[in-house]
Amino acid sequence: MAARKDSKGRALRKGEIYRSSDDRYAYGYIDPFGKRRFIYANDLKQLREREEKLIKDQLDGLDVYVAGSADLNYVFDRYISTKSELRSTTYTNYTYMYDRFVRDGFGKKKIGEIKYSDVLYFYYDLLNEKKLQINTLETIHTVLHPTFQLAVRDDIIRKNPSDGVMAEMKKKGGKNKGVRHALTLEQQRSFMSYTANSPVFSHWSPFFTALLGTGCRIGEMIGLRWEDIDFEKRLIDINHSVTYYPRRDDTYKCEFKVSLPKTEAGKRIIPMMDAVYNAFQEEYQKQIEEGFNVTVIDGMTDFIFTNRFGSLHNPSAVNRAIRRILEAHNTEEIVKAKKERRKPVIIPHFSCHHLRHTFCSRFCENETNVKVIQAVMGHASIETTMDIYAEVTDSKKRDSFENLARNLDVF
Repeated sequence: MAARKDSKGRALRKGEIYRSSDDRYAYGYIDPFGKRRFIYANDLKQLREREEKLIKDQLDGLDVYVAGSADLNYVFDRYISTKSELRSTTYTNYTYMYDRFVRDGFGKKKIGEIKYSDVLYFYYDLLNEKKLQINTLETIHTVLHPTFQLAVRDDIIRKNPSDGVMAEMKKKGGKNKGVRHALTLEQQRSFMSYTANSPVFSHWSPFFTALLGTGCRIGEMIGLRWEDIDFEKRLIDINHSVTYYPRRDDTYKCEFKVSLPKTEAGKRIIPMMDAVYNAFQEEYQKQIEEGFNVTVIDGMTDFIFTNRFGSLHNPSAVNRAIRRILEAHNTEEIVKAKKERRKPVIIPHFSCHHLRHTFCSRFCENETNVKVIQAVMGHASIETTMDIYAEVTDSKKRDSFENLARNLDVF
């Protein structure tokens, strides 16, 4: 079959049309909705440039996106690909949370059809059916809200359907729903005393002492090396963190990775109180006898805290250890308290992050300079520090009034 040609004798490709009536060119194609459409040009070179752009846009799914028929997954992938400024750990956390809780369900909805009530019901489902904590939900919202906002700015949708949803969730769920509460002083002492004196769990004592005595994030404590400890000046240099996430798209296997602290404020120097100093000395002396760790992660080695297999602790393993300790403690405490005819000290379920919150609460109880507290905790925002400080001072006000009522005999 002879090739079609234009007036200059040039062969036309499939889909190209030369119109002798007005000496113009056209290219016909089928759009994502099955409709035949055309693009036009005054010369063949210009037409083919437009063809190449069209084909690229089609491959990118742009036609579907512009029509509002792309699914949420497409928009998220488009959004996250623009966030080159994110630290690798933050990027991994965002993609991990989205892939785990959004992609295979809610993420398949068309972006142009998602309403405020859809987002609201989705969040309720995550809380009530999936049993997520409000803090985890806030992380998911941190990913979804800017994803929708990208579609708004691209004029794909008129309004961001996630606007105001988290405020509604907190209002319906109560002001303090999902808020991490610190252990009481009595609970903290019971937990540490039981751990230190237990033949089964005593090896965890230095690790938990360091967490409760520094307020470090779990990744900061996991990644701590001996060179970060200055025994002479009794200082701890927090200059990096270690995270534990899936690193590749083709596997769920998690891997350790060294990164900068969560925020720039996370780089800080923390003084060692006596209990923490003694815990590190105890661990150091033990490793002199048993050998130091040789695990290498991203070029770093000589990590302080490791498990019995010589690897670093991962946060899930730490949380499982906490659960075993508190369950064993509570079981024995109930029996012991009954024999002694007293009320048992029951330790509630908590995670390793509650230890950071507990340290901050103890700090707030004994320090009035909020900027000092912020610096030691490594909070990027003073608001985070103030929220904990306000919670602690509210509790102290109640205690003060109770003492006042007992001691002020004027009524």
